[in-house]
Amino acid sequence: MKTYKIRAHHGMCLTFFQGKGYSGDFVENMGAMKKILEQNPLIRLVEGYDDVCAACPNKLTETCAEKASRYDREVLRRCGLSVGDTMPYLDFSKNVIETILRPSLRGSICGDCQWSGLCLWKENP
Repeated sequence: MKTYKIRAHHGMCLTFFQGKGYSGDFVENMGAMKKILEQNPLIRLVEGYDDVCAACPNKLTETCAEKASRYDREVLRRCGLSVGDTMPYLDFSKNVIETILRPSLRGSICGDCQWSGLCLWKENP
């Protein structure tokens, strides 16, 4: 069984994904990854680019790397996780929801993201 590489902050992004993104290829890949992850495969939390980033046209820019790394560190810290941790995706997603999204802490982590306006928490996203 394949283990997917996931950045910690993507636990938030995938919750709110609406079919919008940096490019058509990115949107297609993110939609496909969301469907795969909803089947609850194992994931390994990673630094740097992951399976969601694979088609991102911004993955080689310094700004993206700097911001995304900051988001990752904060999600890991708040969720009590570390790079390299492996778990079923839905366990990770539940941790992000319970620790960050439900208590309305997302904006303090990634409120400066250009997509932040799409990330409005509803109890049953």
